[in-house]
Amino acid sequence: MTDTIFQASDLANKRTEILERARQGLAQIRDKDSTSLVMLPERRLRMLEEIAKWSLAHMRLDELLRRDAEPSISDLGDLAWLRVFEAEDLREFVDDLHAALIAAHSDQDPSALDEFLRAWRITARQLEDPLRKAVLLSRHDPDDFTEAARPQ
Repeated sequence: MTDTIFQASDLANKRTEILERARQGLAQIRDKDSTSLVMLPERRLRMLEEIAKWSLAHMRLDELLRRDAEPSISDLGDLAWLRVFEAEDLREFVDDLHAALIAAHSDQDPSALDEFLRAWRITARQLEDPLRKAVLLSRHDPDDFTEAARPQ
């Protein structure tokens, strides 16, 4: 955070200093009506918004799974893409999401969270297809496979 709180009038004379503080992470400005305003890099704001959004989703899904009933599409809302997963898989998603949120906050970078969500969404799309789901979830016996000949 910052120990300096700029006044709105400082925007005229100290704008370079205010902008530098904002680039470094945060600049706080007190408006004439005592409203506290904050300037920060847009990248940081977007990261905080993503973490807030997925933290809320994490809490909501965690609460749904504590009910011991399979959540409906309506319960899942914007997480309806998770409907293809069983309760055990959803519990794993919640646990992994928690870890991804901690990593994103710690790194101040949402890329770990983005990659985590991308991987789960890809898996969900694969499980929507009955044939792919059968292949992915069936037992595989090594005798079912043969060595392929090198193409000529």
